[in-house]
Amino acid sequence: MAACSVNPFNGSDSEDENENEKEKSAGDGAPGCRSGALSPKTDSQPAALLSGSKTSPSLEAVPGVSEARLSVDAVAAQLLRDQYILTALELHTELLESGRELPRLRDYFSNPGNFEKQGGTPPAVKEQGGMARVISAYIADRAGSVSTLDSLDFARYSDDGHREADDRVAVLEFELRKAKDTIQALRANLTQAAEREVPSQEKRSFKSSPEIQEPIRPLEKRALNFLVNEYLLKNNYKLSSITFSDENDDQDFELWDDVGLNIPKPPGLLHLYRNGGSRPTFPRSTADIGVGVEAKELLGVSITHETLQEHAEVVLELQYQVDLLNSEKQSLAEQIKHLQRYIKARGTQGIVWRPNSFKVATTFSAFRNLSPAFHKALLSFCRTSIDSRLGSEVSHIASSEESLLLTLGRCLPHIVPNVLLAKREELIPLILSTACLHPEPKERDQLLHILFNLIKRPDDEQRQMILTGCVAFACHVGPTRVEAELLPQCWEQINHKYPERRLLVAESCGVLAPYLLDTIRSSLVLSMLQQMLAEDKSDPVREAVVRSLGIIMGYINDPDKYPQGFELMLLSLSDPSERVVCAAHQVLIPALAAWATKMGTLQSQLLTSLLARIEGLIRESDHGLDEHKLRTLLSALQSLTPPLFAMVLQSAPFTPQADPQDGAPPIEVTRFPRPASLLQDVAVIIGSREKLTVLLQLYDHQLEHEGTTGWASLLWVVNQLLPQLIGIVGRISITSTTCVHEFSRFFWRFCRTFGRIFTNTKVKPQFQEILRLSEENVGECILTKATVPIYATGVLTCYNQEEDRKLLVAFLEDVMMTLSLSHAPLDSLKASFVELGANPAYHELLLTVLWYGVVHTSAHVRCTAARMFEVRFFCSFSPLLHNYIVI
Repeated sequence: MAACSVNPFNGSDSEDENENEKEKSAGDGAPGCRSGALSPKTDSQPAALLSGSKTSPSLEAVPGVSEARLSVDAVAAQLLRDQYILTALELHTELLESGRELPRLRDYFSNPGNFEKQGGTPPAVKEQGGMARVISAYIADRAGSVSTLDSLDFARYSDDGHREADDRVAVLEFELRKAKDTIQALRANLTQAAEREVPSQEKRSFKSSPEIQEPIRPLEKRALNFLVNEYLLKNNYKLSSITFSDENDDQDFELWDDVGLNIPKPPGLLHLYRNGGSRPTFPRSTADIGVGVEAKELLGVSITHETLQEHAEVVLELQYQVDLLNSEKQSLAEQIKHLQRYIKARGTQGIVWRPNSFKVATTFSAFRNLSPAFHKALLSFCRTSIDSRLGSEVSHIASSEESLLLTLGRCLPHIVPNVLLAKREELIPLILSTACLHPEPKERDQLLHILFNLIKRPDDEQRQMILTGCVAFACHVGPTRVEAELLPQCWEQINHKYPERRLLVAESCGVLAPYLLDTIRSSLVLSMLQQMLAEDKSDPVREAVVRSLGIIMGYINDPDKYPQGFELMLLSLSDPSERVVCAAHQVLIPALAAWATKMGTLQSQLLTSLLARIEGLIRESDHGLDEHKLRTLLSALQSLTPPLFAMVLQSAPFTPQADPQDGAPPIEVTRFPRPASLLQDVAVIIGSREKLTVLLQLYDHQLEHEGTTGWASLLWVVNQLLPQLIGIVGRISITSTTCVHEFSRFFWRFCRTFGRIFTNTKVKPQFQEILRLSEENVGECILTKATVPIYATGVLTCYNQEEDRKLLVAFLEDVMMTLSLSHAPLDSLKASFVELGANPAYHELLLTVLWYGVVHTSAHVRCTAARMFEVRFFCSFSPLLHNYIVI
């Protein structure tokens, strides 16, 4: 019983007592041990197989072993007693893998105190520091869960010198490597043996009945578990991966070798799925013997060291042949590529290729019979570097379009910061192409982030290049990815500290508008621009916002968003920056008018809303007229005149019969006022200048001969718009020079746009009826209001022929005479002189009017003429006045 119950923890530290214990145990013999036959042939095998080292103890040293079978616990006790730590560790590891843990070994190796004994250190463990490091490394390699020894540093307990310790460590490490090789070879042979143990009758039943699925082998299960966990991690199913790992706690998913030794790792699940499972995942001659191997199975396999050595040599030779074939394959592939380039370059020129002119590239190993180890050592003298990130990228040349995209996605973030700022726009094509085609959303997002942050403060040309790239990206990927990938980049920079970045955001909203879904245009993008228009402090940014808003208005189809567009128009017109106001007239107002025309609400909503706001301001003028607001609204009304006239033409009774091929006379150059932008050009709104020419000819003919019967759009202008405008003018104070000037400009452009016939037959009669130039109407103060200067400067001056000038002179003379004889204020006449005097072309005409007053028979009229010389502009008349005085 003494040999079977050895307790190393109860032993004395004295060497004499240990020797006495050994003698006593030997004297007692084996009767106390467990009985069991053990043949003399195999009585020395278990220790050798379990340790794989010559330093392992021989069972012949234990009395009674040749006669009775020892228990594993007795072997473990003897190993620990004699301090064969590595052999005991190997035994412990083998038992763990077979699922039969031994408490004695578990307690020993989990107790750090066993490696910190003081005094009386046996010779076998004098180099405990080096051996402990070997034990720690081996445990980490073989059983990752046993981590007690990993946290200890036994080097400080070494008793001998460094040189002797190094020698012993080297010996131990060499023996450990040999043990590993032996175990690996054993497992490879046992794998084949386990595979052959499947009953042939059972195999035949599986083959004859395909519907009966063969039971999964342990190795197959572990391999599939590893691939499934790998798939979950790669596709961001992290929680599922954690749960899967917990349910398979007996497997290490971080190490493929845990599945089984000598088993090559198969491709991923995606590759296996795409190939339809046509390629076998594992060789049919393998099985998982890493788990569940009994000790008797190890003892039953008869493999000699010479057999293992032969197998190792065969493997090395096969590997060498594989290396040669791979080198030849690579050489032939390079040769094919070279030939293809050669044929492509020379094929069209008729030069004939000769086989002898191209030498076959041959690798070094193709003509030298070198061992793989020597070959590898020889190539180590080549000055290459693959340890760094860049070295790794350089050493793996892209072999397909997908791999090229992946390479670009990895390299571009490192390239961009090292390119000069003035040349970074050269990277835009690479960034965009990679962002378009890269398979990973995170990489695409990073590349687009680089695009919008490519240049710290991009100038106009650089912004144009980036915007051009955004349009190309949108055309390629479609609205869904534009919304998901490009717009978030815009949103991130909406409050950037540099105005150039915010300017890029504002401009990108406009250029991307045609490539977005209508729901996104009318919600997210419109909200972004509205926020920037209201909050941004930079005039150029707000100007770009207004232009983009105009573009957005050209694409929005949701009628519920029209009121929001109208308010944004008013907000932009009231902006303190003239640049923003100009952009509103050039882009936003024409776009909003086109939208209203499409909905059929240009007259009923847009123009009517503006007129209502103007009238509201006039009603509140008793407390002071807000001239800035009135000017803003009048300017908007003026910009809406071209789309109003285009709508009148397009809805005319003659429009369906209009044919651009009829050859109508060309339009006069001065027919229309100069538009603020192409969007206010009537020809552009109509569609073409040829079509406009035909419509104008029919328009004049209709007005002159047939009138406005059945022409609803023009009747609205004549019967509602004009009377309402003339009524507003009559309520304006004559002292408000700004309002007089703005209304005069509006009527001038309005009359020029609708034409001479319309002005003579529809506009002038309505003004004349209101004015009624007679003494009886002076009391109504019409002649003292802004109606006089607005009619004189806005209507009577829109055409400059002789008959038009005579009509203007006659009107001013009548006003002068009427005001003089009725003793009314002369403010309206003075305002007319001021407006007309601002244009030198009317100076002589005004002197003609004054001369009429000077020679008038009434003293009141002559007095009025004299007062007109007090007008502030009259000093510029001095040369002409001198001529009149001489005459």
